[in-house]
Amino acid sequence: MTSTPRWRQVAAATGLLSDDGAIAQTIFAEMTVLANRTGAVNLGQGFPDVDGPDWIKEAAKAAIDAGRNQYAPGDGVPELRRAIADHQRRRYGLDVDPDTEVLATTGATEALTAAILALTGPGDEVITLEPFYDSHAAAIAMAGATHVPVPLTADLRLDAEALRAAATDRTALILVNTPHNPTGTVLTRAELEQVAAVARERDTVVLTDEVYEHLVYDDAEHVPMATLPGMAERTLTVSSSGKTFSLTGWKVGWLHGPAELVTAVRTVKQFMTYTSGSAFQPAIAQALGDDEAPRALAASLAERRDLLCAGLERAGFDVVVPQGTYFVVADGAAHVERLGLADGHDLCLRLPELVGVVGVPVSAFCRAGSTAAETLRSRVRFTFVKRPEVLRDGVERLEGLRSAVAR
Repeated sequence: MTSTPRWRQVAAATGLLSDDGAIAQTIFAEMTVLANRTGAVNLGQGFPDVDGPDWIKEAAKAAIDAGRNQYAPGDGVPELRRAIADHQRRRYGLDVDPDTEVLATTGATEALTAAILALTGPGDEVITLEPFYDSHAAAIAMAGATHVPVPLTADLRLDAEALRAAATDRTALILVNTPHNPTGTVLTRAELEQVAAVARERDTVVLTDEVYEHLVYDDAEHVPMATLPGMAERTLTVSSSGKTFSLTGWKVGWLHGPAELVTAVRTVKQFMTYTSGSAFQPAIAQALGDDEAPRALAASLAERRDLLCAGLERAGFDVVVPQGTYFVVADGAAHVERLGLADGHDLCLRLPELVGVVGVPVSAFCRAGSTAAETLRSRVRFTFVKRPEVLRDGVERLEGLRSAVAR
């Protein structure tokens, strides 16, 4: 008997394998098609509609003009690795060796994927929170490991008891995403200490996805897992420049941690992209020395978050105000019931025609039929990383949902 090809296992793990065996498009592609067809305001996909600071772009142009257009070192250009180490020391008090403990990658996605491929395989289990970003599930499937999702509570917080129950002697990796996509939850120090306790008890590595580290709001604080007692030696920290500087297309990411773990990841990563972004890396190295641009972006996003949250509430959604990221999770249960729909996925399919707005169902970030999928079945994720005028347009349209009639 022929085994299931790995690519089909990846499709199944990310909800792209239909019952008839056909490959479905991602929820983002599906909703973008709807947006384009209907002229809807696309608040589904989380990418900025304004570029980052001009001076960073000019630095990349200068690097191109200076001839930095061939392969960069596989580890990343030296000034970027030093800048990453300096950033971690300055912001979090972490002592990181730029020569042995830092690895530049093609975005955070490559760092996460290479780490999972390097450190896990068939027979291993990888714990994530649920909802989970789809690339996390894809990478686990690529490795042939078993994905063990731990559902967040109904109010989108860590369930420490569920986490402890999920961990076994087969747990090779605990993947923690904070600030969390899609919910906007920022795990507290106390919550992270619960994760750390499980990791120490099970003697397992923690892989942290911290790409939204600078985009936290109000009194929330981003606490890197590696700063907790006894965790630096068992934590791989992943981040990137894309979200921090609104330059998502540059795909300059990185990973840092103990030298032996970084060596393992590098061994795999060098056979993926090997290297990329030769002119972008020195530009980001300069950008990482600037703390003001991320602060200004976070302040702007906090205002846009409030604009969207207030509009969603006026439109009849129950909103959990996010502490970080680009996203708001809103409960559309009242509209689902009033319109005679099945769930948030159905609501998202109807929103473009009903009011001209696109969102993404939170269930798309859950396993089909899971506890989390059922608990969050009527929730929809909207993004606020758009210009204020776009958000105002979207909000005005959404307010029409109260009077929209199913048809």
